[in-house]
Amino acid sequence: MTRWSIGDLAKASGLTVRTLHHYDEIGLVAASERTASGHRRYTPDDVRRLYQVRSLRQLGLSLEEVRSALSRSDSLRPLFQAQLAALTTQARQVEALRSRLTSLLDGHTTESLLSTLEMMSVYESYFTADQLTDLRSRAAAMGPEAVEALKTSWLELVKQLRQHMADGTPANDPRVVELSRQWDALGAKFTNDDPAIKAAAQRSWAENKTSISTQIGWPADDGLVDYVNQARTAQ
Repeated sequence: MTRWSIGDLAKASGLTVRTLHHYDEIGLVAASERTASGHRRYTPDDVRRLYQVRSLRQLGLSLEEVRSALSRSDSLRPLFQAQLAALTTQARQVEALRSRLTSLLDGHTTESLLSTLEMMSVYESYFTADQLTDLRSRAAAMGPEAVEALKTSWLELVKQLRQHMADGTPANDPRVVELSRQWDALGAKFTNDDPAIKAAAQRSWAENKTSISTQIGWPADDGLVDYVNQARTAQ
């Protein structure tokens, strides 16, 4: 019967001699035979086990999980289910990153890319990963046209509110109160009225007014947010 030296098996399998030595030392794939001078010789059964180990490793299993899978056939299914769940989560993360990169590259200059990256860093300091995923998913479900329409509506609200401020209109004026309701309704389309997300957004604004105001296009210190908050109390 054919026997393989460790060097021959390394070449045939694409693994290193060092890896095969390690597998032997931990008892995962041991050479069944030795020559008179003590050199390893791998049998067909050893080679078959090695290829089983390599296949399981390519599925992302750890060496300990591989050992368990090969020692108990009934352990394969739960191991594969756990690995599938991990890969599904990883795939979602990769898709989310792909979407973010696509969005970043869409029509941005180098300067605006850096500004957007700065804001992403700010938001990630206040919103949890789940909250950011929820916000992005809601925006994706709405579609880019609907998102742009909301931004346009929101900027129009800002324009009207700032005009009322300039005219000295009291915050409890019915016109201003109605605009504050519309402001909250637009925000709810993104936050889904989630108290935790709204609180995170308020903290983010309070501590990063300058950066955020540059991104959204109005002065951070013009009192608009305070004006809207006053109008809310009159609703």
